[in-house]
Amino acid sequence: MSVDIFTHLNPQQKEAVLYYKGSSIILAGAGSGKTRVLIAKVINLIQNLYINPKSILMITFTNKAAGEMKERIGLRYCLGYIGTFHSFCARVLRVDGLFVGLKKNFLIYDEEDQIALIKAVLKKVQLNKKYTPSYFLNRISAAKNQLIGPEKYLEVFSDYASADTATIYQGYQKELKENNALDFDDLINVTIRLFTKNKQILDKYQEKYRYILVDEFQDTNYVQYFLTKLLGQKYKNVTVVGDFSQSIYSWRGAEIRNLEKFKSDFPKTKIFYLEKNYRSSQTILDFAYQVISKNQTHPILSLYTDKKGGEEVIFYEAATEEDEGIYVANSISDLKDKYRLDEMAILYRTNAQSRAIEEVFLHFGIPYVLIGGTRFYERKEIKDVLSYLRLLINPVDKLSKERTIKLGKTRWEKFKKYYEENKDSVVKKNTDKIIEEIFQATDYLKIYDPEVEEDYSRLENIKELKSVAIAFPSLGEFLEQVALVESEYFEGEKNSKNKNGIRLMTLHQAKGLEFPIVFVVGVEEGILPHSRSMDDLYSLEEERRLFYVGITRAKERLYITYTRQRFIFGTRNYSAKSRFLEE
Repeated sequence: MSVDIFTHLNPQQKEAVLYYKGSSIILAGAGSGKTRVLIAKVINLIQNLYINPKSILMITFTNKAAGEMKERIGLRYCLGYIGTFHSFCARVLRVDGLFVGLKKNFLIYDEEDQIALIKAVLKKVQLNKKYTPSYFLNRISAAKNQLIGPEKYLEVFSDYASADTATIYQGYQKELKENNALDFDDLINVTIRLFTKNKQILDKYQEKYRYILVDEFQDTNYVQYFLTKLLGQKYKNVTVVGDFSQSIYSWRGAEIRNLEKFKSDFPKTKIFYLEKNYRSSQTILDFAYQVISKNQTHPILSLYTDKKGGEEVIFYEAATEEDEGIYVANSISDLKDKYRLDEMAILYRTNAQSRAIEEVFLHFGIPYVLIGGTRFYERKEIKDVLSYLRLLINPVDKLSKERTIKLGKTRWEKFKKYYEENKDSVVKKNTDKIIEEIFQATDYLKIYDPEVEEDYSRLENIKELKSVAIAFPSLGEFLEQVALVESEYFEGEKNSKNKNGIRLMTLHQAKGLEFPIVFVVGVEEGILPHSRSMDDLYSLEEERRLFYVGITRAKERLYITYTRQRFIFGTRNYSAKSRFLEE
């Protein structure tokens, strides 16, 4: 045995690495060294069991993760393939797509291309109802993730928009074919069709990849699991790695039930539990377990660490969201002599929550960096609304005019009419009332579909802008406040070019990251858990998993904050502490 593989493995990890006779599930808790285990398992197969590296297929969920795996396994071992489901399928179809009528030079359309294609189809079929291209794209993608084609769509779906969706779906697929193109969902679907229609082709790939490893298994959807099953059903040397307590992407189609399917489809599967944590203090891990142990639909790992004890979890009940932000800012000031700012993170459930935090940080001169997001007043939907408002005050503002015209000529004509009718009275109206009137006059909000996750987040941001509008009822003062905050943004950018700022991000964006200091803010009913998730067991459990992900990002200190009152989405409400804390 090669000492360099096993020296740094604990007994649980070593047991998972050594097992190779059949399928296995590695339940790897947060911070338990799953990447180390995956890499050690691959090297053990090659070095000690003399498995041909070319017969090993490793599936990751991001290209970044694939690059890290390649780097850590080393150039000496060139595996059969390391990459994402989509990149693997693209490679298969470049070689064998001809067997399902696909030309080798096919294009892969991104989201922008897909939207443009759906717009073209909408123009052809001339639908009277006002659905956005994103609405149809979301529904088509959801169907494809269940292997439901346009011809079967109405057999499965029967809601009010199904007939229209089926028509658009059919036209969309026709356009893709005429353009010799596939979208990302098609890459997997067409590969499955290739394998199920051509047993010889499937057999070729089953023989080629006799050992299959799938990372982040808890994030797989129906088609990704089905593809894994097809490839692995002959030799059954399939290893899946994941932590179902960190399954937080059901809105992308991730299926938590895939764990049970795997155990059913591969009945002799051996399960390994990686519960030793190398990240957090035991105090933080105990709190994380108290939270996640209330879930009932997936395995719960009881994490432990050699870092016994640790700082107590700090809970703070703020009077308002401003008080919450000031508490966080003061806590950062107390910590900054011991920790760098980029060693601290503020985590929140919704993008809209960043506004209050950002404005407090700007006031206190605390540098910050938004991870995976855009500063509040620079978000597309916020800039759209501000453009309308600026034109009311200054109708010769060219930049605002250009932006609003791009939102649609009909919408622009409606706005012009509103302006002419209200230009003399607008200074007497409250800002929030003006915003509502603009929405009614232009149908601006119809750009967004609340059923689409990204659109729902944009609508929440727009509601949050109304919180500012209520605080500054004079339109002139409102626009002045926005301008002052924006100028502080740029001043902050100039003074923190090294990006040494505290990290701000949503709980979803925090997955896979770790920080010595973590603040989870707004842990209240209606926010975490989100109001849309309270009436469904699976949705509620996913919200609890999301909180668990936030907790387990913390290495040394964890702060949990909530408010008695919160002015959010344009209204001030009394808040209730999250049930996740009450439990």
